[in-house]
Amino acid sequence: MNSIVTPPPLRCISSMATRQLLTRLAGLFHDETGVEVQLESVGGVDAARRLQAGEIFDVAVLASDAIAALRADATLAAGGVETVALSFVAAAVRQGRAPVPVDTLPRLTAMLLDCASIGYSTGPSGKALLTRLDSWGILDTLRSRLVQAPPGRPVAAMVAGGEVDIGFQQLSEMIRAPGIAIVSKLPPEAEILTAFDAAECRAATRPDAETARAFIRFLCSDAAIAVKLDEGLFPASGPSGPAA
Repeated sequence: MNSIVTPPPLRCISSMATRQLLTRLAGLFHDETGVEVQLESVGGVDAARRLQAGEIFDVAVLASDAIAALRADATLAAGGVETVALSFVAAAVRQGRAPVPVDTLPRLTAMLLDCASIGYSTGPSGKALLTRLDSWGILDTLRSRLVQAPPGRPVAAMVAGGEVDIGFQQLSEMIRAPGIAIVSKLPPEAEILTAFDAAECRAATRPDAETARAFIRFLCSDAAIAVKLDEGLFPASGPSGPAA
């Protein structure tokens, strides 16, 4: 008697910035195709390390620079890379704190210089923030006040817990976090935009690479746009940025 072999779930690893988005889209993809997607979202640094160590996934969704590095060392397949979403960095303070105007660069820098502690992430948003602070000439002044979140710990949790006066992280990681108030869209000179790309992994759990490709296509489809916007992310074409 022939037995029916159930294919394993499609395994996807991502950074935390796209966790909510991918959870929702994986559910929609399953409804449409019947393919189960097993998603694991961790800090981007940890995700890259695990892929390089040989852990098996079918699809990786990470910041574009991380995807490029993993393709360069042949951890990811040589096939095409698709941009899933664009993400802006937001600033947040503890809920109940008086509004903080940061709509111009002078106001933003003045506010930062007045803060006793500033939270930032280990991911691309954190690296970009340090670059901005350096270019504005205030990094050395603020260095002792900067608090980097441990891998996997949301900056929003540090803000809500009163560990830092203000925190910077991807809007998608803050938009539904309890206990915080998102300050506003940062001024144009301070905007930090990160592209999150999807790519097939070289080692895979499923023998059919087409399933991974179909999932990546779905992540980039028109059907995913409304979910992206609802989660504080933007489609790759024509982002307007989060509302102020």
